[in-house]
Amino acid sequence: MFFGKLLPREGNFFELFNEHGGQIVEGARAFMLMIQNYNDLDLREKYAGEVDKAEHQADRVTAEVNRLLHRTFITPIDREQIHSLINAMDDILDLLQDSTETMSLYDVRSIPDEVLRLGELSAKCCERVQYAVTLLPKLSEPKTAEAAIKTCEEIDKLESDADRVMRSAMSKLFREQEDVRELIKLKAIYEQLESISDRCEDVANLIEGIVLENS
Repeated sequence: MFFGKLLPREGNFFELFNEHGGQIVEGARAFMLMIQNYNDLDLREKYAGEVDKAEHQADRVTAEVNRLLHRTFITPIDREQIHSLINAMDDILDLLQDSTETMSLYDVRSIPDEVLRLGELSAKCCERVQYAVTLLPKLSEPKTAEAAIKTCEEIDKLESDADRVMRSAMSKLFREQEDVRELIKLKAIYEQLESISDRCEDVANLIEGIVLENS
């Protein structure tokens, strides 16, 4: 018990969540700029580098959250929820980085409209994740809890939209793409991009659970 008194009682978990959410949005913004400027090699490499930078910064925040968990006696929300939430958020940026690297490694010839559409939905999901995270410190306020639930529902809808876009994209790909290698490349990229919104939905589900337990 004496040892517990020496440890910090709260920790700045919410500040770290906000910092990580900011990196998610930065990564998504850079990813969108990369695919919008895909045919310009210099810009493509510039924005790919920015995605990498955001992912590395987010990894640093994730590591700090995990360190803080070991040093903090009383946490503002359940320890397992903190651990699950920061790791689910980190998965989003990992996938943004993976998608960036896949496009480079596969040397995709051009970016179809479906990739842009999936990228836009992913970026919107990321923005809603960041906003939902900013609400966590004030969930005891009914209006804030309601806003958090509404934001999570918006993420769920965006994920459903991404599902529909991917199904349509796959159907078109197998009907129209005659180059088998290009088909394989684009199929992998579509699946990765749709997975970004899936991971955003995972975060939304975790936040909904936190809201229900703490509001």
